[in-house]
Amino acid sequence: MMPAEIGADELLALYEQMAVIRQTEKAAHDAFLAGLVKGTTHLAAGHEAVAVGASAALRPDDYVFATYRGHHHAIARGASPEECLAELMSKATGMCKAKGGSMHLTKASSGMLGSYAIVGAHLPLAAGAAWSAKLRGTGQVAVAFFGDGATNIGAFHEALNIAAVWSLPVLFICENNLYMEYTPIGSVTAVANPAADRAPAYAMPGELIDGNDVVVVAQTVRRAADRARIGLGPTLIEARTYRHFGHSRTDPASYRPTDEVQEWLRRDPLDIARVRLADLGVPAERCEQADDRAARIVADALAAAKAAPYPDPQEALTDVWADGGSTWRTLPGTP
Repeated sequence: MMPAEIGADELLALYEQMAVIRQTEKAAHDAFLAGLVKGTTHLAAGHEAVAVGASAALRPDDYVFATYRGHHHAIARGASPEECLAELMSKATGMCKAKGGSMHLTKASSGMLGSYAIVGAHLPLAAGAAWSAKLRGTGQVAVAFFGDGATNIGAFHEALNIAAVWSLPVLFICENNLYMEYTPIGSVTAVANPAADRAPAYAMPGELIDGNDVVVVAQTVRRAADRARIGLGPTLIEARTYRHFGHSRTDPASYRPTDEVQEWLRRDPLDIARVRLADLGVPAERCEQADDRAARIVADALAAAKAAPYPDPQEALTDVWADGGSTWRTLPGTP
């Protein structure tokens, strides 16, 4: 967990982690266009500060639930670029042994309890994990990351309500990138801030923050997590951010106004961190060195993923149930 004040060395480490994620997203995009990634892919370039800042404020044993746009959360929680890229390429060395793909990245040993393709479906799961932690008295916190579109889903409201009623140690963090797929969230939502403005209805704190500033995210999540650990219940955080790519695959995102795109690109999370580092007296050369290390890490990861074997087809039915197999489906007498 990060100290109350984030110093130069800590911030530089967060910057490098964001740079690794950015490079991994670019590698994933290029691999998709080269035909190396099958199925759909939702990139999170531009969202890095939300995942990195939040993870910096959490304990290693805390729980994280993400959406189908979850590469950045997986890496921020400890997954390597190699196992992420290998999973996207359906290789045996992938995070889920090629059974999850881009939308279902999971690494339970790091507290990354999955990415979920059904919009909003994981918010009640996070509430359940928080309830478990509360019953066991572990002091753990569960965090559900979700997009702005999920705020109009029933599961969002149900999860917030039960979390408030039971005072659960859960944080709901909305990554509001202004678009629910291709539709501006503002055109279908009655309130200006689709997450934060709903918090009063569930008697919980709601905060609207700059999701592109890793320091602001880390400090906000740390306060909310501290509050949850001492039994004061959930917090709803809306982090405004912006995706650099389209919604998925080869979406050119031509529905977004050019001036809006340019404005948000000028507020790149990595650029904001560089300015903060400069203010702390960190020479620009150290940021460049971090960029170079990130590029090497991801280049090596991409090469390793390309060279990795495909999984053995005989393993297709393993890891699909608690006992590791699928024999429960074919018990004697079962139709």
